[in-house]
Amino acid sequence: MNVVGVALDNNGRVHYFQSGDLSLKKGDLVVVDAEKGVSMGTVIIPPREEKTGIFKQAPREVLRKATAKDLKQREKWQKKEEESFALCLRLIAELQLPMKLVEAEYLLDGSKVIFYFTAENRIDFRQLVRRLAAQLKMRIEMRQIGVRDETKMVGGIGFCGRELCCATFLHDFELVSIKMAKEQNLPLNPTKISGLCGRLFCCLSYEIDAYKELKKNLPKIGKRITTKHGEGKVIRQNLLLQTITLEMASGGIITIKTDELEK
Repeated sequence: MNVVGVALDNNGRVHYFQSGDLSLKKGDLVVVDAEKGVSMGTVIIPPREEKTGIFKQAPREVLRKATAKDLKQREKWQKKEEESFALCLRLIAELQLPMKLVEAEYLLDGSKVIFYFTAENRIDFRQLVRRLAAQLKMRIEMRQIGVRDETKMVGGIGFCGRELCCATFLHDFELVSIKMAKEQNLPLNPTKISGLCGRLFCCLSYEIDAYKELKKNLPKIGKRITTKHGEGKVIRQNLLLQTITLEMASGGIITIKTDELEK
């Protein structure tokens, strides 16, 4: 079957859909039968042939390329989303619910509105849903999300000065661990290696394989080695410059390149 990778409007994550005989290319806007309902998204991965068995469940379908009518309908709902967001925010305050509203999303066919929120614990929002449904006259869904998804939806500028990776090109979150920071000799202070979401930088995983390779060329910190300058203990590494700093037995401290090490 032919499948295509589509990033849905609300969070940018890539979901796979059967594209049938549709001629699609990267960047095309499409209407899909998503798990949450009829939605619009952008083709990220062009159609390709895949075996049915690689998916736990058969992918849903791309219904069509987005038409001018679809785009006009989406624009209409986007205006309604702003109004509904403000309404929900007011009701949350009135009901004193310990939750943070992130986004409101109307499905393309107008069948329901989804409110995305974060909270530290489970929330009893039944009264909120009843009041929203009474005023909006449509189905209401409350969907709790994590802090990484929240940051992806909201966007922002990272500590590097560039737009957040998760809000631009990063469509899926990969596992990031503190070990990756250690491998790259980064400070382990959480404030130095955490993003706006409060979790470890996603970019810690980008070059980890390269750093592991560079580290193979250097003796470990604490190891005693012999150089043409004499014997010393490794106290620091610079992976990118491929240098090590030694505390010499004679009492001095020197920095040398790996090609100066005795073989």
